[in-house]
Amino acid sequence: MGDDYSMSTKNFDILYEYLKGIRRGLEAPSLDISELDEAYRDFGQELLQTGEELTAYRVREKQLEEEKQHIQNRADMIEGYNELLVAMLSKRDEWLLVVDMNSKEVLYCNKRKQVGKTDKSFCRTCKSRLTFHPELLNWKGDEQYSVWEMAGADDTNYRITSFPIELKERSSYVHIIVDITEEKRMAHNLTSKAYHDPGTGIKNRLFFEEYMEIILREKQQATLCYLDLDGLKYVNDKYGHLEGDIYIQNFVEIIRKDFRSGDTFARIGGDEFCLVLTGNMKELMDKKLEEILIEFQESDFSEYQCSFSFGVVDIPGASNTMTLDEILQKADELMYECKRKNKEKYPELVR
Repeated sequence: MGDDYSMSTKNFDILYEYLKGIRRGLEAPSLDISELDEAYRDFGQELLQTGEELTAYRVREKQLEEEKQHIQNRADMIEGYNELLVAMLSKRDEWLLVVDMNSKEVLYCNKRKQVGKTDKSFCRTCKSRLTFHPELLNWKGDEQYSVWEMAGADDTNYRITSFPIELKERSSYVHIIVDITEEKRMAHNLTSKAYHDPGTGIKNRLFFEEYMEIILREKQQATLCYLDLDGLKYVNDKYGHLEGDIYIQNFVEIIRKDFRSGDTFARIGGDEFCLVLTGNMKELMDKKLEEILIEFQESDFSEYQCSFSFGVVDIPGASNTMTLDEILQKADELMYECKRKNKEKYPELVR
């Protein structure tokens, strides 16, 4: 009987140590089934399987806790970004409105503090300045992106960019509202002032400089073509200034007929002209002006040879760092390469 008791105690001690290992949270407590007596091995095997399942559970529980912490950290980071974004938007000059597509509630406005319960209507400032707020609430756009304009209080003007979004599982419209009153005023001045060259009827240098100021300030993409009428002094000296004026008019007409009325064509000096088009198209314009040059050189406008030289520069928009003077200098350098070729063909005209 003493031997049985001793054997029982030995098996109990082995199993007890294994259970203590599990309790202490050891990831892989050891249990050697071969050390148990035959009568205890089935129970030991079941206990070992239970221990392995419990260990796997604890490992997964630890992984889930780590994932939970990671998600919480990301949520905290996103919340911080949102707070920063809201703070930045609140300092912007333009309005940013989010309107529920169905209920017409104002879900967000960057011009008011988003504290406590959300105000479902326009604040006093918005109602006062954005007198067209009913149109904002009831706007229905079929397209994904729409730009439209409205007049506000006190002769103000606004450009609205609208598009649909899903905000917190609510179908909504975003309206970005920009005050363009000054832009409208400048556009009016551009058309109402004396911005035309009296000799040709095209725009003059003042218009060109103010127009280019807008292009560069607003970081627009554009193509500038710098044109120089070859031999104007030669024509004036040999045939008289009246014929020189006719030479200029013929040149202006052949350029103007090949371009859109919306393109900006200006005389910036006696024999210097600039053509400005929206977008970057230097390669296309080099080819087109070369074709016009050949047509002008082969024309029968007069008994003297007609010709002009040109240089084309792309203004890249957002990445542009050149001033207007630097752009004109670059175009002038390219123009002189063309003038060198023309001088080889017509040495008497081009000096």
